[in-house]
Amino acid sequence: MENNRLLIAFYGDDFTGSTDALEFLSRAGIKTVLFIEAPSTAQLSRYPGLQAIGVAGKSRTLSPVEMEVVLRPAFTALQKLNPRHVHYKVCSTFDSSPAIGSIGKAIDIGASVFKTAVVPLLAAAPHLGRYGLFGNLFARMGIGTEGEIYRLDRHPSMRNHPTTPADESDIRLHLGKQTDKNIGLFNILELHKYQEQAFNPDFSTYEIVLFDALIEEDLKSVGQLIDGQAGDEQIVFSAGSSAIEMALGNHWQERGVLQEQKEWKLIKADGPILVVSGSCSSVTSEQIRYALNHGFTELPIDTVTLASQATEADLFMETGFIKAAAEKYAQKAIGLINEGKKPLVHTSLGNDDPRVGDTDKIFKEKGFGKTATAQLYGQLLGQIARLTAEKTELKRIIIAGGDTSSYAARAMGIEAVEMIAPLSPGAPLCLAYAPGSAVDHLQLVFKGGQVGKEDFLTLT
Repeated sequence: MENNRLLIAFYGDDFTGSTDALEFLSRAGIKTVLFIEAPSTAQLSRYPGLQAIGVAGKSRTLSPVEMEVVLRPAFTALQKLNPRHVHYKVCSTFDSSPAIGSIGKAIDIGASVFKTAVVPLLAAAPHLGRYGLFGNLFARMGIGTEGEIYRLDRHPSMRNHPTTPADESDIRLHLGKQTDKNIGLFNILELHKYQEQAFNPDFSTYEIVLFDALIEEDLKSVGQLIDGQAGDEQIVFSAGSSAIEMALGNHWQERGVLQEQKEWKLIKADGPILVVSGSCSSVTSEQIRYALNHGFTELPIDTVTLASQATEADLFMETGFIKAAAEKYAQKAIGLINEGKKPLVHTSLGNDDPRVGDTDKIFKEKGFGKTATAQLYGQLLGQIARLTAEKTELKRIIIAGGDTSSYAARAMGIEAVEMIAPLSPGAPLCLAYAPGSAVDHLQLVFKGGQVGKEDFLTLT
């Protein structure tokens, strides 16, 4: 491999999923920085020693038409950096539909930009409690827990996802509704045969090939198969969960391409913390309730009034309305911090919170699309965090909610983040690079809805 060539560049379909991929590359000993937008070569020069980069996108909340507008220039920018691999990183529960966050549309765009003949696809992520067997995806309830494992379309949380409810566990059938490409499967038995006999599988009859994986050892073999497609003049475009990063990282470690992994240590917050949540996941709701019973003070957002007053302009840009609402809640958070308390701002306590149904009804009456909630709440929560950081000695911000996180990060003025310590699988502690913002050099955690044990928010 060329020493000065980036090993991989990934584009995450939301912010929390992007920090998940950032964590696994960093843990593999790969120097990685995650950017908000595809960086220029000039930007990269400010981060010496980089071996990999990520771009934290927001395509999970976009329509196929919007994805075309956003992804094609982003992929083209990444192509100019000439990494060995480009990965379209999606949630390990494959959140998507033909209308919102279409993974098929992203693959269509990526294949046309990078000219990858066969796009590798890996949804399973055993390290996160996600398992692929004979094309079907199974998911543990929560991440980093001992929760029960369900077939995806019977998963208590994912089948009730507010934007992209899971109604099909066979990834080939699910993805087949989003792309016309021919999808093949390298199933678990074939993978184990490959591990035993090291043959060269022929994927040439497919345009996309899905890999099963049951245990972490399977990922190393998948990484070998994916990396085998790369060449000096060829960028391999792939799609899937952060298991792509783990698979390639494990393979590169075995080949001796990477330096010895560093020893990570937990870092405790040495000052005030703020939690803001735009998640309505049942996993997050249990974490909020646990935190409120263990020293946190809640600041529930009146989302019904917010939705009633919001205009379409408020969804797409920072307006006086958003700023006024953010200042109101920020002042309350600042007051709590000055009293030595830990504020927890939330938009819901799960899907059964009356605010969820009431605001959905209002948005529907106004003709707002399914992404309206993420756009409005994300901007609001990001502004609350930024304003609170301006007026306090805030040290750490935790943002919960995959769909809202990308908008929140942009509202905070973040340019890039870098992992500085582990916290919980899929949600590392990061350092923020946010020039001109009070968030600059603060500790950040972006948590997806399904991530973490019950006590996650109290791990400070």
